[in-house]
Amino acid sequence: MNSVQAAYLFPKQPRGSSAFWKVLFVLCMLVIERVCHAEGTNALTLTPIAALPDASFSILRVFGSLVLVVALFLGGVWLFRNWQRLAIRQGKAPRLNVLESRSIGGRHSLMVVGYEQQRFLIASSPAGVQMLSSLPEAKPLEVPGTESTPSFAQAFQKVLAAKS
Repeated sequence: MNSVQAAYLFPKQPRGSSAFWKVLFVLCMLVIERVCHAEGTNALTLTPIAALPDASFSILRVFGSLVLVVALFLGGVWLFRNWQRLAIRQGKAPRLNVLESRSIGGRHSLMVVGYEQQRFLIASSPAGVQMLSSLPEAKPLEVPGTESTPSFAQAFQKVLAAKS
């Protein structure tokens, strides 16, 4: 018998003490016995496990929950970023507005800022912001949505009058 055949017949002992491997083997057997006992089977006579239930509904529930959580997160982010627009639509018109802005090169710009009916010309640069002049007062603004919209009949009469 040559050395190659002897290696197949007599495998090498694992590294470390043989006591370690014996303890590991006993622990594995105890774990297997506990699992089999919990399932109601005998460790010596393993009976076939009943077929697992269909997992498609569970997977669908998991992905549905994931989609719901992601949608709630994105909705919260959108609400956090756009809460001011929602407050304006509820009838609270802002009193301070940047009415117009023009860049004059680099990081320099001119802005017309309005506060209620007052208007100011402001210059912005990296050095700071400076008021250049006070502009004439603006006409009082109407609250959006308060103008009366003509009825369909009135609008139709107006279109017919314009065509003739």
